[in-house]
Amino acid sequence: MARSSSRYVCQECGYEAHKWMGKCAGCGAWNTLVEETDSADVDAQVPDLSGDGASTSNGASKHGAPERLTAVEMEGEARLQTGVEELDRVMGGGIMQGGFSLIAGDPGIGKSTLMTELGGYLPDSDILYVTGEESKRQVKMRAQRLGVDSETLYLLAETNVQQLADAVHQVEPDLLIVDSIQTIYRPDLSSAPGSVSQVRESTASLRKLTKEKEFSTFLVGHVTKKGTIAGPRVLEHMVDTVLYFEGDNNHAYRILRTVKNRFGAANEIGVFEMREDGLQEVPNPSELFLSERGYGVSGSTVVCSLEGTRPILVEIQALVTPTSYNTPQRTVTGFASQRLQMILAVLEKRSGLAFSDHDVFVNVAGGVTLDEPAVDLGVAIAAASSFRDIPADTGSVLIGEVGLGGEIRTVSQIEPRLKEAAKLGFERAVVPENNLDRIAGDYNLDVAGAEELRDVVDLVL
Repeated sequence: MARSSSRYVCQECGYEAHKWMGKCAGCGAWNTLVEETDSADVDAQVPDLSGDGASTSNGASKHGAPERLTAVEMEGEARLQTGVEELDRVMGGGIMQGGFSLIAGDPGIGKSTLMTELGGYLPDSDILYVTGEESKRQVKMRAQRLGVDSETLYLLAETNVQQLADAVHQVEPDLLIVDSIQTIYRPDLSSAPGSVSQVRESTASLRKLTKEKEFSTFLVGHVTKKGTIAGPRVLEHMVDTVLYFEGDNNHAYRILRTVKNRFGAANEIGVFEMREDGLQEVPNPSELFLSERGYGVSGSTVVCSLEGTRPILVEIQALVTPTSYNTPQRTVTGFASQRLQMILAVLEKRSGLAFSDHDVFVNVAGGVTLDEPAVDLGVAIAAASSFRDIPADTGSVLIGEVGLGGEIRTVSQIEPRLKEAAKLGFERAVVPENNLDRIAGDYNLDVAGAEELRDVVDLVL
């Protein structure tokens, strides 16, 4: 008879302890340790998902024999092209055959909508949609609203990993969608669905099945209140691609961001607009984000941020007013508040602009979140423009990182940024002085180099 032992696992970070504790020693969360029972008979509890008896008693696969590097055959990349440029770009050129991807986001952000629309994007591919949170009728209603009526889209309302594997062997899909991984469970484990051990082991079983059958898999995941993916941290290491769906209910635009991709560039983004009939791609997000830009108003500048390999022009808005409190306010949307504090300190020290008795509000228009240092210069000039109540040059794009000494530091990939600015009709670009010798092409732009922040303040204002 197999012996069993118990352990206590944190449901936030996966930390394991031999006894219950009120506070997790791994992440510091309270009352998150739950008792789980492990069986000592490991071979008996691992289900066979291969369907062909290929696995041996110790779990080794028939493909597990060592092979020389020089003997490995290289074949061309097989990718599923969805025809949606925004999605294909994020996936690195298409959905890789054998790829194991995780997509996460806030509730109602559009994860299930995008997964359902794949049935319309890939009419010639067999897709198995496994829903653990909804019934088949609910998925059918959503598909009708989105205009998806595909004969190759199969629906399965199941949460058992073994039953899911049987359906895979029956359908032999090109793409498997699991919505969501927090509802899937392995019956040989005593813990409840959604627990750390269930999510980890269910993901490992699906990953093994995906790699053996060489089809593509999308796992839909939940996020915590802090915005991180629910479940163990190892979940992000087990998948090939991690996608985040960003946005809020106050904006119709959704940003699909890649934070990990073994088959393409990381930090790539795709922009979509949420409509009644589903998600529509936005082929030119720069033009979209600048469509409502005001002219002749102080505190407004345009910056160029590089998201993965794509340059995007975004408007920075700043409002500086005398404070009515002992401590001035610093309110930021779409930009790091600590970074703003540093930029204001540099402006006060190097340019003589006293913000200590003023409230400062900074907003990145369009609901975009920027974390690249190359937008520092635009934030600084927007704050200086509002402080002096003088409109900045509306025909200029500001590119540069601001150092603590007031210097404008070099940024990477300057030529794609200039090309994007010229495409949208801007007349001038202010860039770091050291970037001038790296510009080889003529972009029909007046490119001005800057060394000090105070020089840019006088130039643009």
